[in-house]
Amino acid sequence: MSLKRNCLTICNIAKAELQVFFYSPIAWIILVIFTFQAGLIYTESFESFMLGKNAGASLYDLTAALFTSMRGLFSLIQSSLYLYIPLLTMGVMSRELSSGSIKLLYSSPITNFQIIMGKYLALVSYASVIVGLLGVFCLFSGAVVKDVDWPLILSGMLGLFLLTCAYAAIGLFMSSLTSYTVVAAMGTLAILSLLAYVKTLWQDIAFVRDVTYWLAISGRSDTFIVGLITTEDLLYFFMVAALFLSFTIIRMQSSRMNKPRWQTVGQYAVVVLIVALVGYVSSLPAFKKYYDVTHTRKNTLTRSSQAVLSKLDDELTIDTYVNMFEPNYMMAVPKQYKDDMKQFERYLRFKPGIKVNYHYYYQRGDFQLMNPRLAKLPDAQLIDTLRKINNWNFPIVPYSQLRKDVDLSGEGFRFVRRLKRANGTSTFLRLFNDNNRNPSETEITAAIKRLVMELPLVGFVKGHGERQSDSHQDRGYNMIAQEKTYRYALINQGFDFTPVTLDQAVPAKVRILVIAEPRSAYTEIEQANLRQYIARGGNLIVAGDPGKREFTNALTEQLGVQLQPGMLVKPSQMFQPDLLLLRPTLNSIAFSYHLESMLRRGMQATMPGTSALQFDPSKGFMADTLFRSDSAGWNEQETFNFIDDSLCLNPAAGEAMGRYPTVLALSRTINGKVQKILVTGDADWLSNGELAMHRNNISTSNFPLINATFFWMSDGEVPIDMRRPVPIDSDLLIGKGGWAVASVLLKWVLPGLLILAGVLIWLRRRGR
Repeated sequence: MSLKRNCLTICNIAKAELQVFFYSPIAWIILVIFTFQAGLIYTESFESFMLGKNAGASLYDLTAALFTSMRGLFSLIQSSLYLYIPLLTMGVMSRELSSGSIKLLYSSPITNFQIIMGKYLALVSYASVIVGLLGVFCLFSGAVVKDVDWPLILSGMLGLFLLTCAYAAIGLFMSSLTSYTVVAAMGTLAILSLLAYVKTLWQDIAFVRDVTYWLAISGRSDTFIVGLITTEDLLYFFMVAALFLSFTIIRMQSSRMNKPRWQTVGQYAVVVLIVALVGYVSSLPAFKKYYDVTHTRKNTLTRSSQAVLSKLDDELTIDTYVNMFEPNYMMAVPKQYKDDMKQFERYLRFKPGIKVNYHYYYQRGDFQLMNPRLAKLPDAQLIDTLRKINNWNFPIVPYSQLRKDVDLSGEGFRFVRRLKRANGTSTFLRLFNDNNRNPSETEITAAIKRLVMELPLVGFVKGHGERQSDSHQDRGYNMIAQEKTYRYALINQGFDFTPVTLDQAVPAKVRILVIAEPRSAYTEIEQANLRQYIARGGNLIVAGDPGKREFTNALTEQLGVQLQPGMLVKPSQMFQPDLLLLRPTLNSIAFSYHLESMLRRGMQATMPGTSALQFDPSKGFMADTLFRSDSAGWNEQETFNFIDDSLCLNPAAGEAMGRYPTVLALSRTINGKVQKILVTGDADWLSNGELAMHRNNISTSNFPLINATFFWMSDGEVPIDMRRPVPIDSDLLIGKGGWAVASVLLKWVLPGLLILAGVLIWLRRRGR
């Protein structure tokens, strides 16, 4: 009975407070301005997609684009909520204090708890009205976006509602501190600013940083907006509301009962300690639970990554080695710990026991010091100077103290992480020289996969001028193979490399053999060893070149493939005629999802100077043509100086326009497995010079072919398959005329209706 009476009293207080809200202009002004702002944001975003559709552009992931992207409705509107709520809450308690009506409340048979909870319930009800107005735009999207992602929308609305409720609790407390409404509003803004700033405080103190980071309100609703519901964030909003509601009740009790100051302070301290303890525990990986509501599961590790982690059945330790002389040191200094750990957060969901250690040291390397003016100082003096300049108060040791545990010389003493299992198996995870710097899920999973299984070893044949995986020359392959600072280098995708000479048998551990443009003939012994490798079912990549085709043909004859005389050309106003821009064939769709994506996006591979390929099926292989030349070109037999000589088609020389194969994928079943061989008429498509080349006005990329080749050769092991479900909300069901009407309704009519409702209620009240 007491509970029922309490609830009834709270509801009556909330009802009375709501009447005060909606009988005053401030609540209506907030709703009108908020709705008008939301209408502007939404219609501007929607308009861009309507223009794109009318122009024939492909639409993609519309729900996220309209609501959760950087320019989406939820993302932008949340940054303004903090301006609206203080205007509403500033008079909730201040009005009672300034008018003296608080004495009437004190003299009535109601408790402080009932008063505060009744007023807070009114604020929560108002918050539901605000979120309900956003629901109008959501319902419109549901009607005009094909297969809209409703769970993503509802998650975002929940996040904004919880954020508004948290703001309301803070505003209610500040309103209880003063009888001046303006002071209450400014105080609320100050508390919100403090809660946004607190995550930067004491981040170099392990326990304290967990508490202060948890207290920060900034970014809390972002997880909901992007479709990720976490127990930590849910609990955060409940605890923040409980914290400030408790503060308000304590404040009211101290005013009503005239308690000693020490007792009131003690009550505040107990509440803070309880909330801090709950926050700390809830932020521990072992206690976190997650639910990704998105259709594409974009907030969760891919199935491939989850499968790799499932094989990691023992302890994993991540040791981060930070060279304080190297430019990237700022990414992992103690105060950046929380931000640095975000990249592993998805992995901690599936393996919360991952241990993380940071080691700070100094060692000169092949890089420029952050402060070149101090470069002449001895190392000990230099690090001491940097300590004083940057106020570093954490341990930094010389590399000599770490050398026994780890050898970082092969990494050039750059910022690097070592992933190590309990059984002693370890591998490195690197930073990269691009805008993102940090490894993505692809590189992290590839590194972990090295720990749980033996990944492919690629052998590069040498001895006859072949292109090598460690060569930095333009014609070399270091960039795509072994460049550790390059994200897409295969060494960062799970492959290892070794040089191979064919004067002896190919080592059994080599799973993929690469022969790139041999420039002299192989001996009989070398050819015999190659034949032996092929006979045992080894996978092989052969990249030829028109100028040295006879040496390649001697190797590929047993495969049924020959590089034809001449060079494929196509006249062009912008480029040399021997530069072929190649689109994947229809066969490539079934061959690899990499090439299917390349074909769908209209991208082209480049091959500067390539031979046409001819295939003979009598050798026992099946062949898929992955790339062909353009039908507007031909196989040139006479002219190869394209600068001084004129290029013309000469049928008498055997030149004929047509589409010629340039990339063949061969396969056969041998020794119980499918053998895979790729032959190309050009060797430059993998080279440092070609991969670094940028040509204006054309969309080219050889990386899909590279990834497709090595993914196929490794039987799908690496590079890691990062595919997710394809978004289904990729079309609009409204025309240009319908949108012209809808945009007016959403931008102007909806706020106008709210103005009309406010005026009518005001007139009705005045009439009474």
